Amino acid sequence: MIDHGAARAEMVQSQLISRGVREASVLEAMRSVPRHRFIPEDNQDLAYRDGPVAIGQGQTISQPYIVAVMSEALRLTPGMRVLEIGTGSGYQAAVLCALGAQVFSMEIREGLAARARSVLNSVGAQDVQTHTGNGFDGLEAAMPFDRIIVTAAPSSIPSALVEQLRVGAMMLIPVGERRRQTLFRVERTPEGTRQESLLPVLFVPMTGGPA
Repeated sequence: MIDHGAARAEMVQSQLISRGVREASVLEAMRSVPRHRFIPEDNQDLAYRDGPVAIGQGQTISQPYIVAVMSEALRLTPGMRVLEIGTGSGYQAAVLCALGAQVFSMEIREGLAARARSVLNSVGAQDVQTHTGNGFDGLEAAMPFDRIIVTAAPSSIPSALVEQLRVGAMMLIPVGERRRQTLFRVERTPEGTRQESLLPVLFVPMTGGPA
């Protein structure tokens, strides 16, 4: 029988703190959110390993370190409106919720969206709204957003997502082809955008395409 609480504590210490994640609120969120609940039962023994885990339909739950790094890089404060593109398992949305964000999460695959919605409800992530749709289009009805986080990689930055940021807000997005991707921080400015490359990453491709 796996002690999931102990496994989470070890994950935070050995995979996050040891690699430089320092934001106390992010570490506490990673300790508190039950990652194993977001993974299908036949893979739950892999929940706290140092790597991504398959969740079905060709998708994965991201490596814990990447979830923590992206959560830290968002520079969240409680109450911020966050659009997540790529609900997947729902785990990243739950971490953002634990950080005090109001999360609007989009998933193009209805089966994954439905499962994530069920798990998020079961773990008490009340400030997450899940939507099924094309992430390239964003969620115009709920804009503007303080933050956008994209957890699948397009080949270029979708203009619709930039337009849904308020001025002064930021987006984190992996950009590139399947084996060569970079995580960018994109800030919307009065003049346009300011971009900063953060680190090389490897995400599943973003599907759907602009309308």
